[in-house]
Amino acid sequence: MKQITFLGAGSWGTALAILLAKNGHKVTMWSKMEDEVTMLTEHREHLHRLPGVKLPASIEITGDLEQAVERGTDFIVFAVASPYVRGTAKEVSALIPQGQRIVNVAKGIEEDTLMTLCDIIQEEIPQAEVAVLSGPSHAEEVSVGVPTTVVVGAGQKEYAMALQEIFMNERFRVYTSPDVLGIELGGSIKNVIALAAGICDGLGCGDNTKAALITRGITEIMRLGEAMGAKPETFAGLSGIGDLIVTCTSTHSRNHNAGVLIGQGYTMQAAMDEVKQVVEGVYSAKAARKLAEKYQVSMPIVEGINKVLFEGLSAEKAMFLLLTRDRCNEYPDQGW
Repeated sequence: MKQITFLGAGSWGTALAILLAKNGHKVTMWSKMEDEVTMLTEHREHLHRLPGVKLPASIEITGDLEQAVERGTDFIVFAVASPYVRGTAKEVSALIPQGQRIVNVAKGIEEDTLMTLCDIIQEEIPQAEVAVLSGPSHAEEVSVGVPTTVVVGAGQKEYAMALQEIFMNERFRVYTSPDVLGIELGGSIKNVIALAAGICDGLGCGDNTKAALITRGITEIMRLGEAMGAKPETFAGLSGIGDLIVTCTSTHSRNHNAGVLIGQGYTMQAAMDEVKQVVEGVYSAKAARKLAEKYQVSMPIVEGINKVLFEGLSAEKAMFLLLTRDRCNEYPDQGW
């Protein structure tokens, strides 16, 4: 049995906490929000995010950060939304001992620094060993035991295998990978592509359009990932095409749902207000565009989404511009 602390008690953190408690581990969940701590303590369920899914009695809930991490915890799971990762890491850093193992389960890229979330945590908590867990895994399904498969990435094989051991069970299969960068890029930029897929649904487009977006979207992600030094096969895996498919097609996806609203005429802010959760793709879109510029990579879907979100371009016009770009070979490096 391992002692595991969750920082963040939203839908994904709660779902994984339930999973690990049922795997026989001692789990503590921390939230910065007093009302969330009260709700989880009194009702033993996340009424807003995972209604009807009860927390095992063994899970402890606290709003005291020092109490959450002072007990010699074996693993800390960073489950806060991407905009709050740096702030939480700064706040907890002085409490973290040398060699502490941390696994990030959020997805995003910081707009100002263009750093991945693992890099942010490592910068703020240099004494820790940081890994990532990602893949096609909606909290609503994981929390009730729907068969799911993910990948964990870590710099050391032994650490990846340790995470595989604590998370894996007969309903939650875990693969390992050394490509932390590729896993994080796939998990972050797919949210931007999912916004585009949702916009297409909001415009009334069909399956052809969504299939094209998914296919060309993974091409853009792979193109950027290779330029940054990630492994191309990572993007054909769970944190690449797998996560992209589920996020572009599921009604559980907050990014897809926000995109649908934008396609129907909502502003970006109105769509986020309606979804009532952090829409990670909005926060990652500018960063993805800046990375494309930095590494001189063509990412027309990412470019189009930025223009719709931040520059007032209509969704209809963005689609027209994508479809009427210059003719080209699907894979320019392929010869005849």
